[in-house]
Amino acid sequence: EVQLVESGGGLVQAGGSLKLSCVVSGATFDDYSIGWFRKAPGKEREGLSCISRVDGQQYNKHARKNRITRSRDNAKNTVYLQLNNLKPEETAVYFCAAREPYYYCSEYIQTYEYDYWGQGTQITFSS
Repeated sequence: EVQLVESGGGLVQAGGSLKLSCVVSGATFDDYSIGWFRKAPGKEREGLSCISRVDGQQYNKHARKNRITRSRDNAKNTVYLQLNNLKPEETAVYFCAAREPYYYCSEYIQTYEYDYWGQGTQITFSS
């Protein structure tokens, strides 16, 4: 069974950056596509990033401002999410999730499209 473990969260100041990691195990890395979500207090889980194997289309929230980018290290079975210029309202638990890769990725990324989830990593802001 696919297992996902996130790390890299922590305490950050407004305007700071963090790089989250999602290590995938229990399956062939290329058999799944990884999405990123966050759950802020009192809000629904929100999609942040996805990528399609069909057309290579990628979605990253706030991409135009270069605030969220993704990368991967195949040798480490790891997908990364770089978060820049973080804002206090982005306090949340950040999750990675896995699904079959042959779908069309867009800003309308939904939680129900993903079959496997990590436990999440918390980002909190310091004053």
